[in-house]
Amino acid sequence: LHFRTDAPLDLKVLFYVPAFHAEKFGMGRTELGVNLYSRKVLIESKPQDLLPEWLRFMKGAVDSEDLPLSLSREKPQNSALLGRIKDVLTRKLLRFFADNMKNDFSGYKEFYLEYHMYLKEGACQDYKFMEPLSKLLLFESSAKDAGDVISLDDYISRCPPEQKNVYYLVAPNREAALQSPYYETFKKHDKEVLLLFNTIDDFVMSNVREFGGRQLVSAETSSVDLSKETPGGSVDSTDSDSTDADADSDSKDGKTAGGGLSDSDAESCCEWMKQALGERVREVRITKRLSDSPAIVTDHESGALRRMMKMVEQANAGSSQADVSGGSGLPPQVLEIN
Repeated sequence: LHFRTDAPLDLKVLFYVPAFHAEKFGMGRTELGVNLYSRKVLIESKPQDLLPEWLRFMKGAVDSEDLPLSLSREKPQNSALLGRIKDVLTRKLLRFFADNMKNDFSGYKEFYLEYHMYLKEGACQDYKFMEPLSKLLLFESSAKDAGDVISLDDYISRCPPEQKNVYYLVAPNREAALQSPYYETFKKHDKEVLLLFNTIDDFVMSNVREFGGRQLVSAETSSVDLSKETPGGSVDSTDSDSTDADADSDSKDGKTAGGGLSDSDAESCCEWMKQALGERVREVRITKRLSDSPAIVTDHESGALRRMMKMVEQANAGSSQADVSGGSGLPPQVLEIN
């Protein structure tokens, strides 16, 4: 990226992105590799406040005639000027990435696969640029083949008007995601789900929360109800409602359909399971979102919480703290049974 600006600041900039970064090899945190010049005179080598922390992988040079040659001694007085330069450079880079994504998707995908962790770090930490950063994120989708990635804009462009949420599912890999009990209801209603495979993805989605006027919702939350987003005239919706109505009618009469439990038996089963599981569950209830799996655990943000607690538990494995706590420190969960 090579550009020059005259207003509001006089800047001559040359940026480039290395083919790879060393952080993924465990070689320590990368330092920003951009030098700052004034009238072709080096005034500071690799200043760490010239770009946001999440752009530390960038290399290049910035020359500005607006900067005094004695910047290193007058830095406190020129912090506002440096802040303006930082803002201009960051916005220019974000537009550059967005243009590459639009005009050369294969090239951008290659860049993204190498540097996606930095962009996600920015989406988690930099609220000022969170919106343009979220447009640069790519994820696999249940509607695409393995290895194909889409943006949040691509997902929303295929959403029916009645769908008010963007659904995502965090899993170790694609196979585990498509076989997850949380995916069953989306498969049944033919709803597209973003598939996330990195630990940080959960925190990115929790931080962004909303995109394009739609909420980002985890498939693991108990609030998922796809029946409200299914067109009233669809065959699947009609059949499903008819089946549920018949099942409710049978259960009220004390009958069972397809080996299912009546209302009273189901209530008794829930009470028994709650007593058997004790303090590990807050509530046990019947769910209609499952087709093949026996049960799922749902709670507000439970997916992110469980993964975080799992990492903490693994970090404390073998320590006295882990022994005292007796394992998982998770609060009581909500268990939904089929």
